Amino acid sequence: MSLPTLLTQHIVRRPQRIALLQHIAEQGSITRAAKSAGLSYKAAWDAIDELNNLADSPLVERSIGGKGGGGARLSDEGQRVLRLYQRLQTLQAQLLEASEDAGDLGLLGRLMLRTSARNQLHGKVLEIQAQGHNDRVRLELARGLVIEARITHDSTVRLELGIGTDVVALIKAGWLELHALEEPDTSGNNVLQGVIEHIAAAEDGPSEVRIGLPNGQTLCALADPLQLRSRNLATGSAVQVRFSPTNVLLGTQL
Repeated sequence: MSLPTLLTQHIVRRPQRIALLQHIAEQGSITRAAKSAGLSYKAAWDAIDELNNLADSPLVERSIGGKGGGGARLSDEGQRVLRLYQRLQTLQAQLLEASEDAGDLGLLGRLMLRTSARNQLHGKVLEIQAQGHNDRVRLELARGLVIEARITHDSTVRLELGIGTDVVALIKAGWLELHALEEPDTSGNNVLQGVIEHIAAAEDGPSEVRIGLPNGQTLCALADPLQLRSRNLATGSAVQVRFSPTNVLLGTQL
């Protein structure tokens, strides 16, 4: 099985996050791996979530609250990606030696996309349905999970979307709404079910909520603490995650 193109690009563009896989393999703990990689504990979790979301199957398998802040190990796919990263390190060294101008690499870096959206989910286009000036795009995420995006037809053409196109769905954390499972939804929103894995309370403002999806991907949402309490949502709770198709942004390979 080949790596998704967007994950391969991530390996090239964000080597410091891929290097975290090596530290996890050596340390067996997220806390110790983060320290070895020079990352905060939160940054390490964010990196793991991003890597798992871009892969077809999770690269890191973890347990919450183990010795040292939670145990972690590489899955078979994670070990394969780590081997690829190590080979790319060798190729990168050869590229740096052969480069005529150090500015060449800076130019390439400026052409690569970075985004402030916390949720970046790898998927493939299943269906494109025209709706006036807009298109409704059905996406298949890892392990068959399906969401929809609504974009302009011009965007569909510009991104060269077709059935089977690899895309990244970008969803800002503030665009996600959290509801109890029994609350009905008739708005036509995307509705995903998951489990709240962690809630990071802020001194002033919304809490950051990490939700594990059944396909191994992870979402990050912002939620008002009072709203969470009123809906009896806490760490370990099953939860509905709702978001409008218009709030799903799509990105493709350049």
